[in-house]
Amino acid sequence: MMKRAIAAMMTTVLLGSLVIIGGTTVAQAEDPTFVEWTSVLPSLTTEYDPTSADECVAGKINCVDKAIREMRRRFEPLAKACDHNAVFGLAYLRTTQTYRWASETPGFFEDARFVNHEDIVFASYYFDAYDDWADGDRAAVPEAWLIAFDAAEAKQVKASGNVFLGMGAHVNRDLAYVLAEIGLVKPDGSSRKTDHDKVNEFLNAVTDPLLAEISARFEPGTDGAAGPALLGYTSSFQMLASWRETAWRNAERLVNAPDAAARAQVEQSIEDYAANVNAVLAAGESYGPFESSASRDAYCAAHKGDAAPIEYAFGMPTPY
Repeated sequence: MMKRAIAAMMTTVLLGSLVIIGGTTVAQAEDPTFVEWTSVLPSLTTEYDPTSADECVAGKINCVDKAIREMRRRFEPLAKACDHNAVFGLAYLRTTQTYRWASETPGFFEDARFVNHEDIVFASYYFDAYDDWADGDRAAVPEAWLIAFDAAEAKQVKASGNVFLGMGAHVNRDLAYVLAEIGLVKPDGSSRKTDHDKVNEFLNAVTDPLLAEISARFEPGTDGAAGPALLGYTSSFQMLASWRETAWRNAERLVNAPDAAARAQVEQSIEDYAANVNAVLAAGESYGPFESSASRDAYCAAHKGDAAPIEYAFGMPTPY
């Protein structure tokens, strides 16, 4: 177990070092240390219409509520069945619930409605990938997502692996396309990078209680409370923050590609990067030769409905 923990930590360092950016900031006393990855970059314009009758195009909070309802609708039957895909479903649900709180907090974002618009566009990439996979349309599913969904179906990886494989596909692959699609600058030409980086603050706060809830509901030890976790809290968040920085820079590459051929090369590099990261994660998070998911599945069968009263980010009410 210790050898696997050390190997996983080395993998985390390797993946996190793919983007090296300086800068730190002091977090709230009750929150874990927050390292702010900031490097504001110029970019192109965006399509977003706050006057649209479509509340998602207009970035209204009702659209975020729709996304949360859809995530809950998808998560609950997976949880009841102890499907391993439920773990990332829970991670995304809790993250979006916490995002909603942040969006409604005055001054948290510079342009909360734009980020609301981003939130639903981003979620749609996950919904589409999962639906194509569930329908057996594997050709339509990006390779990084195939690795994540297949590992869950095969019960190949631990619950922490389900979380980070989902995040790996969604952030390393999907996020760059979403950012390029919705745009990286405001109408006045200034960058939206500040709000992009601001997301890291609530992700920093939500990761720890999320892992605790996964540990309580699906697989004990996911939060590291029972011993060394394969991906500890601090390394987990810093890896995620570095992925988000990479996604921003990949979005820059997409929007600045001079022609279709150049963009295709960028797209292929994004697909390859996301798939390669997930392949490494799947290997590092897999059950060992003398391990299986049997105890996890038995635990889930007994505890999946026992949602522990875990406090989420910034004093936000527990989202149950």
